Amino acid sequence: MHSLEGVTRSDQYRALGLSTFAFTVCFAVWTIFSIIGVKIKSDLGLSDTQFGLLVGTPILTGSLSRIFLGIWTDQYGGRIVYVLTMLAAAGATFLLSHATTYEAMLVAALGVGLAGGSFAVGVAYVSKWYPANQQGTALGIFGVGNVGAAVTKFVAPFVMVAFGWTAVAQVWAAILAVMAVVFWFTTKDDPDLLARRAKGERAKGTFMQLTPLAKLQVWRFSLYYFFVFGAFVALALWLPRYLVGVYQLDIKSAGMIAAFYSIPASIFRAYGGRLSDKYGARTIMYWTFGTSVVLTFMLSYPNTDYIIHGIQGPITFSTSMSLVPFVVTIFVLGFFMSLGKAAVYKHIPVYYPDHVGAVGGLVGMIGGLGGFVLPIAFGVLLDLTGVWTSCFMLLFAIVAVALVWMHVSIRIMERAALPAELQALPELPEMQDVHGAAQKGALAGVIEDWRPEDAEFWATEGRKIARRNLWISIPALLLAFSVWMVWSVVVAKLPTIGFTYTTDQLFWLAALPGLSGATLRIFYSFMVPIFGGRLWTTITTASLLIPAFGIGYAVQNPETPYLIFLVLALLCGLGGGNFASSMSNISFFFPKREKGNALALNAGLGNLGVSVMQFLVPLVITASVFGALGGEPQATAEGAGLWLQNAGFIWVPFLIISTVLAWFGMNDIASARASFAEQSVIFSRSHNWIMCWLYTGTFGSFIGYSAGFPLLAKTQFPEVNSLQFVFLGPLVGALSRAATGWVSDKYGGGRVTFWTFLLMIAAVGGVLFFLGIKEQPGAFWGFFAMFMVLFFATGVGNASTFQMIPVIMRKEVDRLMPALSPAERLRQAEKESAAIIGFTSAIAAYGAFFIPKSYGSSIAMTGGPEAALWGFLVFYVSCAVITWFVYTRSGGLLHDIEHRRAATTLQATSAE
Repeated sequence: MHSLEGVTRSDQYRALGLSTFAFTVCFAVWTIFSIIGVKIKSDLGLSDTQFGLLVGTPILTGSLSRIFLGIWTDQYGGRIVYVLTMLAAAGATFLLSHATTYEAMLVAALGVGLAGGSFAVGVAYVSKWYPANQQGTALGIFGVGNVGAAVTKFVAPFVMVAFGWTAVAQVWAAILAVMAVVFWFTTKDDPDLLARRAKGERAKGTFMQLTPLAKLQVWRFSLYYFFVFGAFVALALWLPRYLVGVYQLDIKSAGMIAAFYSIPASIFRAYGGRLSDKYGARTIMYWTFGTSVVLTFMLSYPNTDYIIHGIQGPITFSTSMSLVPFVVTIFVLGFFMSLGKAAVYKHIPVYYPDHVGAVGGLVGMIGGLGGFVLPIAFGVLLDLTGVWTSCFMLLFAIVAVALVWMHVSIRIMERAALPAELQALPELPEMQDVHGAAQKGALAGVIEDWRPEDAEFWATEGRKIARRNLWISIPALLLAFSVWMVWSVVVAKLPTIGFTYTTDQLFWLAALPGLSGATLRIFYSFMVPIFGGRLWTTITTASLLIPAFGIGYAVQNPETPYLIFLVLALLCGLGGGNFASSMSNISFFFPKREKGNALALNAGLGNLGVSVMQFLVPLVITASVFGALGGEPQATAEGAGLWLQNAGFIWVPFLIISTVLAWFGMNDIASARASFAEQSVIFSRSHNWIMCWLYTGTFGSFIGYSAGFPLLAKTQFPEVNSLQFVFLGPLVGALSRAATGWVSDKYGGGRVTFWTFLLMIAAVGGVLFFLGIKEQPGAFWGFFAMFMVLFFATGVGNASTFQMIPVIMRKEVDRLMPALSPAERLRQAEKESAAIIGFTSAIAAYGAFFIPKSYGSSIAMTGGPEAALWGFLVFYVSCAVITWFVYTRSGGLLHDIEHRRAATTLQATSAE
């Protein structure tokens, strides 16, 4: 707790008042593009996506700089950091007025964004002047500086109309520079800095300041702020464009109305701080998220016409939100966002009093990134869907996730604090009268005593239970991979049955399951300890019924909106997320000596789901598998019939069976717990990030090529019925992973990985060669053969990179933690290896998005996929260089180990 000895009420008021006023000016500068950006868009003829990037660029700088500015404030004092930040932002804003090209404006916008970074400085500076029971109110008042966005919306349109947008930039820059000078001469250094100077103490180093960032709680607070602040900034920037586009208002009217959103979302932040001090930040967050879920759902509902076929004829009605209800709804949303912003920052000085700058900076950075990412996402969604309310659909999803995560976290905390009391309660209040001792804590499928390392227990009970869970998990994971990748075949057939989507739109559909699946893996890896493996496997398997049914119905009507297909593509990503939770769950069941084989079976046979899908779907869509229940066939351009709905429906019976088996046949292990804090040490390990890069080159390529290969083959060789062959690629990749692990064990994972990347470079070169001669006879088979080599190499690399990780971490832990005993170092290495394997698998899964999307972008921009393939080739070169330099060269981390292993293998071979 910081000392406030000698601090007067006048000192507190001066620090708070001037900081708030300075932040108001900074925020007005930070959001300047919300007004002048509209004029720039018109002058330069920018697309919605380009406009979103320009508007969001200052938000990016203002966000990323917050964590560093917060740390520097703790180290050097808020007064000097605040002044220098304002002067730098003022200079960049003035230079903006002299930019004449889009690229020059983007560069200047990066400097303008420093004005937004001042928030982290102000939070750390103001919090040091107040005791804990008043910090919520003080920081709430400081946050009122968000009203600077409204100031810009009120004043800037009139200045711009009268003198041009360059005058707005120059005037705003001058005001900010004057504010910096005033702040320097009217404020004092904070009490903490003065106390350190008096004692001759040095501030904590940067790495010490970053220590709390390893806590999951800090990242949860960041998600809260991503919505309450990031979404606020995004809407403040986007609303003028929205109002002009939806309600055909002029820029002055749109700016004035948008201010009705910005003002309550700023001014009432002070009231939110007061309520947080009085009733608790948690209560305010519940009110904020609960209300925001309702409001964003209302705002996300597009103008829709309904036709009901009644007995006496069609009944028609429409739903839409006119301007006045829209403004009122936005006003209420802004009000609750303002309460939430204050409540989030009430937590920080209470939980992390000595790291307000670092933690506040990180939370502010993630929140600010929302202001950068979301406007771009709004523009992209508008370009892709053509639905104006798609921006509010995205916000609804974000706030729903935040509300669920907050509630789950609070429930976990309550159960940890009061386990006996909560265990004694009935599942439903209505059961209170009949709830006796026999019913307390009765949870089906839960194993209280689980000791797989005990040989007797394993032989008599454990092995049978573990294997039953494994063999139920494998088909569930195989089905998950099948649903995850089903779009790779479906999108290739959509044009043949009347869907008039562009090639880029089709590649978006093929890529989105990879994006959502990879993202969900990060979250799914933490779900098993929270919900239990049995319940989570049941839920996640059953959830795949949604995209399976959705695809079956959507493809039957060529008039189905593209937005529906985008949503279904994202929902297919649920299957991709299942890999992380499935591997996590199975790892708890087996002893160390059998864990590797169990995980290999689970992962390897699960990966076969891609090949099974690509083999099965082309067959079932050619016949009426489900008869009248499956619907009528769709006519192709050639006049044949195609039951494309079977691509979704075929999985439904298997998913139902697998769901039932998971619920009735699997178990939860009561002792299965995974601490995020214990695993978070991997984020400070450089080899974690290196292996993410390398595993993206292997597994990211495998899953990305699996997703994009069918459509790529179809677009480049339309005369060949390639869909009957493409399943072989994932099959080769999956089998090579399972069959070549022994090579890495004998000769070293680093060496195998290096040669694998060289093989992949050669294979991509071969693909490029055959694409260059694709008009010649036999070119397809050369193209196909090169891809088979690529798939084979990715499988070998998947096994070799995972073999490298435990070896690397055992050596690194010995070096980094020599004080531990050998047994403790081994346990630490195993724990970190498991965490790195999970994290790298999540990052690498983004290949399922980036590779198909790269194909689509390359074709859209250049007319062919060659540019994307050249990019992949360069990436593989970087992977080979990194593998050689860090691990396999003389002096590399793994050189000595693998040299001895290879020598031993050669000696054994010679002896034989």
